[in-house]
Amino acid sequence: MIAENTQTQMRKGILEYCVLLIISRGEIYASDIIVELKSARLLVVEGTLYPLLTRLKNNGLLSYNWVESTSGPPRKYYLLTEKGKSILIQLDSTWQELSYAINTSKKVADNDTNNQININK
Repeated sequence: MIAENTQTQMRKGILEYCVLLIISRGEIYASDIIVELKSARLLVVEGTLYPLLTRLKNNGLLSYNWVESTSGPPRKYYLLTEKGKSILIQLDSTWQELSYAINTSKKVADNDTNNQININK
């Protein structure tokens, strides 16, 4: 139960960053964002993504264009604003710092574990 809760919080914490990364490659439809997140094994449902997209738009990080569809109603395609690009640069910097901290901590922990195994032999 504790691990599951922590895993959920970790995924929630990086979801916004991942969505901005995906949108940074160019205009994209919301269902295509979901497909990309799922292929990255970051499971997301529409009920999670749409409020996030709305919040990012309201904060000025995203804009959207309506594009006519040949197979139904017009589709909303999202893209990053200049502010969104700036925030993404900041988030990328934070991700690099966090990755470094995690990898460094893991190395220390792995070394400690290996040393304890060798001592116990």
